[in-house]
Amino acid sequence: MRVLLAASWWTEFWEAFKDEIGKIKFFDVSHIGEEIRHGILQWQGSFTLGGRKFLITDAIIVTWIAVFLGGLLFIWLGHKRDKLPGARQSLMESLINLMLGLCKNYGMNDEQAEKVVPMIGTIGIFLISCNTFSIFKLPPPAKNIAFPFAMAIFAIIYVAVMSIRFVGIKGFASTFLDPKAFMLPFKIIDFFIKPVSLALRLFGNVFGAFILMEFVSIVIPIFLPGVLSLWFDLFDGILQAIVFCYLTTSYIGEAIESAHVMKERKEEKLKAQAEKEAANATAGVEA
Repeated sequence: MRVLLAASWWTEFWEAFKDEIGKIKFFDVSHIGEEIRHGILQWQGSFTLGGRKFLITDAIIVTWIAVFLGGLLFIWLGHKRDKLPGARQSLMESLINLMLGLCKNYGMNDEQAEKVVPMIGTIGIFLISCNTFSIFKLPPPAKNIAFPFAMAIFAIIYVAVMSIRFVGIKGFASTFLDPKAFMLPFKIIDFFIKPVSLALRLFGNVFGAFILMEFVSIVIPIFLPGVLSLWFDLFDGILQAIVFCYLTTSYIGEAIESAHVMKERKEEKLKAQAEKEAANATAGVEA
């Protein structure tokens, strides 16, 4: 009796499944443009507080969710250090050592690296939280062009502040004259291009992956979106966060290295000038 009931249930399930599959229109591109447009447009709402109206978008909501979840992840990874580290503590220490090594590779000493790593790690965890939300069918904040530019402006300000802290205002200013003084206008342009490059790289990759996944979900809604989502929603989001942190670190290291080079050149020039003056003085005495 149970076998007959199971067979009957399976038959009904299979027929219903085939009917639902039959309703799906594979490669139906008749309204693809409108559906993708609907997918990429951000949701907007508003609320009134104290008689003032405030705009709220999906990017703002997802960003605050990412801040909350990223904070919980940070706390979970960093709390309760043991003498015999477990898997969680080992992972955190490995990531910290990796970031410390990256900073040292760019010319920072131990003290400088230890000051930079906390902020770089925070930016990384925040961006990973934001970029990977699309795997849950939530729009990543970086598909709104304002988010990448805000992150890039914050990053370049942080680069300038830390560079000045490490090499001083004069040292930081001297980096715009490396290797020659005539490079000044180009160095200034390069400094302002850096945040634009950071923003467009983050926006382009996240937005492009989001559009691709929307397209695939509309055209081939079964199986393929789940497979591609592992890369475009998860690994690509993590990769873009790593690239953003890597470039931010490299900009600080570049300023430190350039300031040191300019300082060494100045010292060598002064030394050569002093030796020349000493040689002239000796020649004058002998004469």
